[in-house]
Amino acid sequence: MALSDVQLRSLKPSSTTRKISDGGGLFVQVTPSGSKLWRLAYRYDGKQKLLAFGSYPAVSLADARTRRDNAKRLLASGIDPSSHAKAEKAARRAAVEDTFQAVADEFLGKVEREGKADATLKKKRWLIGLAAADIGRQPISDISAADVLAPLRRVEALGNYETARRLRAVVSQVFRYAIAISKATNDPTFGLRGALVAPKVTNRAALTDWPNFAGLLRAIWCYEGTVETRAALKLMALLYPRPGELRQAEWKEFDLNDATWTIPESRSKMRRPHCKPLPAPALEVLRGLKEHTGTRRLAFPSIQSPERPLSENTMNAALRRMGFSQTEATSHGFRATASTLLNESGMWSPDAIEAELGHVGADEVRRAYHRARYWEERVKMAEWWGAAILSNSRGRVIDAGKS
Repeated sequence: MALSDVQLRSLKPSSTTRKISDGGGLFVQVTPSGSKLWRLAYRYDGKQKLLAFGSYPAVSLADARTRRDNAKRLLASGIDPSSHAKAEKAARRAAVEDTFQAVADEFLGKVEREGKADATLKKKRWLIGLAAADIGRQPISDISAADVLAPLRRVEALGNYETARRLRAVVSQVFRYAIAISKATNDPTFGLRGALVAPKVTNRAALTDWPNFAGLLRAIWCYEGTVETRAALKLMALLYPRPGELRQAEWKEFDLNDATWTIPESRSKMRRPHCKPLPAPALEVLRGLKEHTGTRRLAFPSIQSPERPLSENTMNAALRRMGFSQTEATSHGFRATASTLLNESGMWSPDAIEAELGHVGADEVRRAYHRARYWEERVKMAEWWGAAILSNSRGRVIDAGKS
């Protein structure tokens, strides 16, 4: 017999739970505490199941009957109403919890746990922040290519084409992570690759012939700046590391007795320790520097604070003061110079040069193979390069590849 609102209001609790039917499997469950709970009993796939609709009077009699009828329609279509209700609940939760910003924060946490460099994390956070203003609060599963294009176009409008390209790449990383953890099914950035303005590629400024490079070396060896800046520029020429690897170097990384410098994986771009041989001229520079900064943690501390490293701007500013424009020489350009001149010399295997530059692939077997096979050659190459640098810095302009 169908229920009425009068009957529902008059239902009183008892010592046991009671069930009062409304028909079609719908009933109200009256608990000893006085709660009146709507339930639907049904069978699916041969199993008896129960679906909750909430409590009366929050869910009215009319609403409960509507929900029963909707559930019956799902059953007629071969859909389990309970599974359908759970899916809808998950979708509602995702709309609130699984936003682009929330998933991006999870992704950044993963990147941090993987031990990526602070500079890498800072750049990714900054780029994600550029997109978050537009899509940060949207459920990540609902975001379309058009949604992502909006922040990309805004960055492009400022003429920052390279930033737009990197922004698309980082947003893509967030979506690929979302797919991996089942919070998204596709990466909408894939179709945007051809939509962005291609940035003009410019090579890092570098002097790649011995006569011009010799002029730079003479200027560095005569430079009258701070001890730390002079030493850093000399070592950039002698060792050609990435500027950040040298600027942030700590004294514990240098073994002056064994003539090695081990760059830890936390600062190595390839995310693994990188050991470099130290030629005699580099050892001389480091021993001189140690007399000034050897009691500190950082080998190249900033003038402003001993706990902060020398900045790359400091080195580049020194090059400008020596008369070299930013189109002629930069601190990063020493790597291109060394790579070019070492390869042109014809004396060293390309793989040994790549290993010294820290370009060897991350595969463990390949890494060990390179270190074992090329270490001796790298030591000889470092001494040869150091001698050539010292000769040219003293005014003996020679083509080291023909010496």
